[in-house]
Amino acid sequence: MLGSTHGTLTTDSRRARVIACGEQRPGPVVHDRVDDLDVSGRPLYADVPDLTRFFRPGSVAVIGASDAEGRPNTGITRQLLAWAERVGAQVYPVHPTRPSVFGIPCAASVAELPPGQVDLAVLLVADPLPVIGELADAKVRFAVAFASGFAETGEAGAEAQERLADAVRRSGIRLLGPNTNLNAFEHFREDLTGPAIALITQSGHQGRPVFSLQELGIRLSHWAPTGNEADLETADFLSWFAEQPEVGAIAAYVEGLKDGRAFLLAADRAARRGVPVVAVKVGRTEAGARTAASHTGKLTGADDVVDAAMRQFGVVRVDGLDELQDTAALLARARAPLADGVAVYSISGGTGAHAADLATAAGLRLPRLPEAKQAELHQWIPEYLSVANPVDNGGHPVGDRRGRKIIDAILADPSIGVLICPVTGPFPPLSDRLVADLVEAAEETDKLVCVVWGSPVGTEAAYREVLLGSSRVATFRTLGNCLKAVRAWQDHHRFVSDYRSPFDEAPRTPSLSFRKAEALMYPGQQLSEHGAKQLLRAYGIRVPREQLVTSAAAAVRAAAQVGYPVVMKASGARIAHKTELGLVKVGLTSASQVREAYRELTDIARYEGVALDGILVCQMVEQGVEMVLGMTHDDLFGPTVTVGLGGVLVEVLHDAAVRVPPFGEDQARAMLTELRGRALLDGVRGRPPADREALVEVILRVQRMALELGDFISELDINPLMVLPRGQGAVALDALVVCR
Repeated sequence: MLGSTHGTLTTDSRRARVIACGEQRPGPVVHDRVDDLDVSGRPLYADVPDLTRFFRPGSVAVIGASDAEGRPNTGITRQLLAWAERVGAQVYPVHPTRPSVFGIPCAASVAELPPGQVDLAVLLVADPLPVIGELADAKVRFAVAFASGFAETGEAGAEAQERLADAVRRSGIRLLGPNTNLNAFEHFREDLTGPAIALITQSGHQGRPVFSLQELGIRLSHWAPTGNEADLETADFLSWFAEQPEVGAIAAYVEGLKDGRAFLLAADRAARRGVPVVAVKVGRTEAGARTAASHTGKLTGADDVVDAAMRQFGVVRVDGLDELQDTAALLARARAPLADGVAVYSISGGTGAHAADLATAAGLRLPRLPEAKQAELHQWIPEYLSVANPVDNGGHPVGDRRGRKIIDAILADPSIGVLICPVTGPFPPLSDRLVADLVEAAEETDKLVCVVWGSPVGTEAAYREVLLGSSRVATFRTLGNCLKAVRAWQDHHRFVSDYRSPFDEAPRTPSLSFRKAEALMYPGQQLSEHGAKQLLRAYGIRVPREQLVTSAAAAVRAAAQVGYPVVMKASGARIAHKTELGLVKVGLTSASQVREAYRELTDIARYEGVALDGILVCQMVEQGVEMVLGMTHDDLFGPTVTVGLGGVLVEVLHDAAVRVPPFGEDQARAMLTELRGRALLDGVRGRPPADREALVEVILRVQRMALELGDFISELDINPLMVLPRGQGAVALDALVVCR
């Protein structure tokens, strides 16, 4: 095994492969740093297509335009004409037999369009493929294909979509679709002001709740219905939206991601600019993933990896469309927090207690108000009511200014950054005066004021006219959505305030460790434990003192050199679960025990038909926390790094955190905080705290292996990684490596 270089891949050949695979796509793009790839050959910066002329074209060609009554294309043509008039675009109808459509002269074919003067072509044809070449000759920049029957229908449709995608790549045109709709050409209200929401959906109907926010006074700027994403994909729109000054937040409904790295680069761009991204990602369950794949024909990544990748780059993942609209609306419009404390103000003690429970469960902090502040509030609130937080007013005052003074006093407390007032149902005039006071206070503070209007009717003037008429009050219909949105708002601002892009610091050239590792791998084979540990040692990961021996006498000599007590293990390329086969002997303290163990191990291996390269005589390491750490491949994102509680019960405990390289030390530490059993690292039942710093260092070294060896290794598993007491490091006691 040692000395093999078969199947190695140089960095230059990796780069050539990336370019050959078409990752550098043609079309109108804005290049940040061209050809900047990480050590694995993956891009570090996204090409951002300039989509200005897609959303605001100067001219639009409608291929297959119609004005014949009862024809589907007629309604579409009519909507496109109305949209073109609103955006100031000239329309060129194209139809082979009609002299005009809706009174506009018709071109018989794409060849008759004025070359270089059409920004966008809308294809109302069953098969868009033959038209692509004609559009390229006419120098059209963008096209939209509504036709279905592609990857969403199965293997034959997927092949047809690949032919379409290939034609688009060669043409230089950027294509939206196929299997998309008219959402990009909706009627957006232009009378609304303030930061806008930009919307991306793969299913047009799923974007309706967010689009309808305009009826509540919340501005929308764009809607990208990406469909099957044969060319333009979610990541393209995400990157471009993040750079538009009017966009305050991006809302997305995602069924499948076309390119995991492209999505992360787009999310990174949004994070750099502080633009929040809120997303529903279908596929949390097997049924959801299967349905999503059949709908869009794209791969749905393993959900725990998708979840971690989104969190890693600051994407707020929500489950429901109601959460999507509420969270996106708050993040788009609310200013940065001035404090992280939340105050609950209610007209009922029961409402306040319930809200406090739910807020705490949502991860929000409800600080107890100082005694001086409570005394101030008791000037206007009876002494028998609690004002420590939640603040129970017993009934908001309606006959004077006391109610406004209460609200102002709460907001004046420096520990409070958010005031949440749940109104479980309308109770005029009390609820009307409460809402009016809250709106007035919100207009005069830089802190966030949230009102939960719990009435199921929603037609009350206090709600429709007063609350929705205010751009400073965040209004919700459910307390749960309010609390989740506030938590997401706080988390987003914490995230972007400390954000450093991991792509800026990702390695671009192989390390010396990589050169050593090349000689240790056989393509398509599993390494023995001895070989796997040599690979770890090449990357500076500590392993026990050990020797590989092929005789009982050599085992005795090795034990004396390693130092008693020792562990003896069978080592072979095809051994995955040594403990279950009885191929591990622990706690050997004498030469006679070593000789006997050697005979037993070799006899078991012979009986089980297991080929050995020898017996490992290892240093015994006992005191520490057993962790599992490794690398595997996700079909969507590529190499991933996982850490969790280890040992023989790792599959039972299933307590692990995952990240997608590249990531920094902060994310390595965050992985540990996500573990349910993280308290074990702090020391429990008299045990000393574990060496967290050493564990973080090993995580980062495994990440380097994932970046450099991801094309060579399909699986790396260190189990257990024994994390010793603080200051003593971490030792990889066992390892499994499977080469690609």
